[in-house]
Amino acid sequence: MVIGLTGNYGMGKSFVLSVFKERGAIVLDSDEIVSNLLKDRKVILRIKKILGDRIEKPDGTLDKCEVTKIIFDNNVLREKLEVLLHPMVFDNIQNYLKKISGKKKLIVVEVPLLFEGGYQGRFERTITVFTTQKTSLERLMKAGVSRSNALKRLKAQLPIQIKKKNADFLIDNNGPKQKTLRQVESLYHKLLDEMVKGVTTQVF
Repeated sequence: MVIGLTGNYGMGKSFVLSVFKERGAIVLDSDEIVSNLLKDRKVILRIKKILGDRIEKPDGTLDKCEVTKIIFDNNVLREKLEVLLHPMVFDNIQNYLKKISGKKKLIVVEVPLLFEGGYQGRFERTITVFTTQKTSLERLMKAGVSRSNALKRLKAQLPIQIKKKNADFLIDNNGPKQKTLRQVESLYHKLLDEMVKGVTTQVF
């Protein structure tokens, strides 16, 4: 069973993913896949064609800070970059899934732009992790992210209410971690039961 996990910036997707992993699920982080892609020279050159020369450092590596500045100030360029990277990310995920096909495994894939990209149909179930915007901003600022940068990123994503409405399951991460952990544990066992009973369809 392949699960898509999403939410908005600073709402706790990575924490929820780590709990699923601790409980025994196989987890994949699309941000990590992107990070690896951005080290590939061929990918950097394709990004350079979209965003311009300034995204390349003198040593030939990608200037991620410059990329972030550009795409969160320009929706058109951000969408062009997503069109380039998203198929590569899903190719990576699909290749990984092929390696473990035939085994009964619960696989949770963190996809921040799951609903923005219309990718929900690739997954058998979807989960949205949510907090209030106030909570996410407070947590991000504690982590050293400026309020203006955090707001830019949140503005670039679908409102969390839409993600909640479209998801099969919700994780409320507004409270203490222990409360979130209990929700994830409960959902993990529910999904395992569904998988064992065969209440799944082959997707992706």
